[in-house]
Amino acid sequence: MLLLLICLLVEESDMKKLNVGCGRNAIAGWVNLDCVALPGVDIVADLESCDTQPLPIESDTVDEFLLQHVLEHIRNPLPLMQELHRIARPGALAVIRTPYGSTDDAWEDPTHVRPYFPEAWILGQPLYWRADYGYRGDWQTERIVLMVPRARAQGRSADAVMELVHRERNVVAEMHAELRAVKPIRLPQRELQQLPRLELQLVDL
Repeated sequence: MLLLLICLLVEESDMKKLNVGCGRNAIAGWVNLDCVALPGVDIVADLESCDTQPLPIESDTVDEFLLQHVLEHIRNPLPLMQELHRIARPGALAVIRTPYGSTDDAWEDPTHVRPYFPEAWILGQPLYWRADYGYRGDWQTERIVLMVPRARAQGRSADAVMELVHRERNVVAEMHAELRAVKPIRLPQRELQQLPRLELQLVDL
């Protein structure tokens, strides 16, 4: 029992968590990466240059990623996601939080360059069965969560809330996507596609 406990502690200490584009929100116990050397930033790197400048992190070393309101600022997200895939260990979890595409938050910030919707998480190789854009990352989107203010749901069924999401603006407060790194990468074959779960979560704002 003691030996098992020691092994578990060693494995946990070896885990590396990367807070990508942390800005002023550095997290203790994580490796904090940003393009500006702010307080708490451990690694300075340009996330827009991943197609020409690899991130200064060894391959297959990161177990968990957090991208909190980062991806909507990136003009070309595929090179970034390919780089994150390179440094990810097989099965690494990436949690990505963005504004929902039909909210004012997605459009009013002048540094936002693209909106995101549930259908936008085309980051796995099987989804590129029709065209080759040179992207060689492979992430399986497992779950997409739409955070909806409880007051907007107003006792509606899940189907009724989703109808509201599609019909009106500013229904979803935030979108969370959970992705897993698939290694080795899958073939770009349509039959290998796996659809993520889409969930609603009511929140108090």
